[in-house]
Amino acid sequence: MKQLAMRLALFALACVTGGANAQLQQQLIAAGSEITFTNKQMGVSMSGRFKRFDAAVSFEPSRPQTSKIGLVVDLTSVALGSADNEALLARTDWFDSKNHPKASFESTSVKALDAKKFEARGKLTLKGVSRDVVVPFDLSAQTGDAVVTGAFMLRRKDFGIGIGEWEDVSLVANEVNVRFRFVLRGLPPPR
Repeated sequence: MKQLAMRLALFALACVTGGANAQLQQQLIAAGSEITFTNKQMGVSMSGRFKRFDAAVSFEPSRPQTSKIGLVVDLTSVALGSADNEALLARTDWFDSKNHPKASFESTSVKALDAKKFEARGKLTLKGVSRDVVVPFDLSAQTGDAVVTGAFMLRRKDFGIGIGEWEDVSLVANEVNVRFRFVLRGLPPPR
């Protein structure tokens, strides 16, 4: 009976860890991590941020092709510094956050551009629409805690954001610049 219990415990541990060959998963540290965006409205730069997001990251800098990156952003956590503007973004012609409260990114490939620069390709899903995106990022450390920073541009109209009276790009620019800074704990040592 003890052997059966031991085997079940080892099997459960293997399932949880994915076995000996599984890649380590890093932990996103909320303190110090952020996602911000900027866009122009009637020629004036506007910026905002998201207060809640989470990531599932399995990243090995020495073997980036084996990496998987997933990110989920709570669109209801948008902060623009104005309750009126935040309520506007929740409407169906913008984020439609009642029906689509989350945005997500899932990597399909990750490659090194040099020792500290990488590129993730994947699917960005906003408002129920998925598009291929390329997200370049820099890595500040190779082991332990690391800071990952990057930026990319998206076109809001590709995702049906800002439709109806807001479609005119002279009122609200189509280009939205997204910046991120993630603190990750648990990068594996280089091989």
